[in-house]
Amino acid sequence: MKLGEWLIRQRNQKRKRKIDKVLEQRLEDVGVVWNVLSEQWESHYRLLLEFRQREGHSNVPSRHIEDGRTLGRWLNHQRQQKKKGKLD
Repeated sequence: MKLGEWLIRQRNQKRKRKIDKVLEQRLEDVGVVWNVLSEQWESHYRLLLEFRQREGHSNVPSRHIEDGRTLGRWLNHQRQQKKKGKLD
């Protein structure tokens, strides 16, 4: 079994609340991220905060890459979601 497949199984077990607490803690101790989408959003948000602090605004160009990530594209997606009423 590949590592990625195994990790998906562990995440599924946690989501179903069927993972052993000791195993869960051991995985957390080595930095396992349980909610990947949430972590990706938070990571982009932190990049946006850094951009704003450095540039003095949040008008990120749509093709802007920040720290190897497509910050501009991510921000455009957030704006589209807001217009659709789908941004929490």
